Amino acid sequence: MKIKTPKYYNGHNNYTAREVVENFDLNYNLGTACTYILRAYRKHKTPKRCIEKAIHHLQFELDKLNKTINDN
Repeated sequence: MKIKTPKYYNGHNNYTAREVVENFDLNYNLGTACTYILRAYRKHKTPKRCIEKAIHHLQFELDKLNKTINDN
């Protein structure tokens, strides 16, 4: 079932950001970063905020990975 999404989440060939994230089985942090990147040039006049948010979620994922490595 196709869910109606804002146009800034829709790409070519009718793919949505959500479908891309699901297709690659991305976890929350990576999926959120991906959606911010995919919409970066579509939602606002400048991509700056979306790119910063994507970087934050990538950093959250790195922090989680580093914690896992350090705990072992």
